[in-house]
Amino acid sequence: MVNFDELAIEHKDAIYRQMVRVCGNQADAEDVLMEALLKAYRHLDQLRESGAFKAWLAQIARRLCWQLRRRDELLPLVRLSEMDEAGQEIADASSVEVEVAKRQMKEMLWRAVDGLAPEYRDVYVMRDVEEIPGDTVAARLGISVPAMKSRLHRAREAMRKSMDAALAGEQG
Repeated sequence: MVNFDELAIEHKDAIYRQMVRVCGNQADAEDVLMEALLKAYRHLDQLRESGAFKAWLAQIARRLCWQLRRRDELLPLVRLSEMDEAGQEIADASSVEVEVAKRQMKEMLWRAVDGLAPEYRDVYVMRDVEEIPGDTVAARLGISVPAMKSRLHRAREAMRKSMDAALAGEQG
């Protein structure tokens, strides 16, 4: 039987040093290490032999660091989009790079919407895209308001997962 605590204590310092190099700073390396340890603990049943723990944990941590870096790269784009929606002026908005990035973000969002099950997609588009009141959406779809809220909750959750995967580069 694998003793997670012993393995974590034995290898955490080496993984942390690797993550400082991969992530580029100590704060991100600490966050990545903690998340990697948590993920490793949750999926400990997937570890075949304790001798492979260090390499396995390092791979989990590298993936998390890459995801963090990818999110950090796209964060300015998300902020630009929020500023644009709020009607704030964006400096040098004519920049080709900004326009391309905004287009890519929209494409990612619509791929995620298209990936929703039809009953969730309809509710999501009406409520969050078209901003139709909930009772009107429920009436149009012939469902109760609580059912509409439940579908909307599931749709938003699926959208979050899909966007996280897309931003992490895991989506095919």
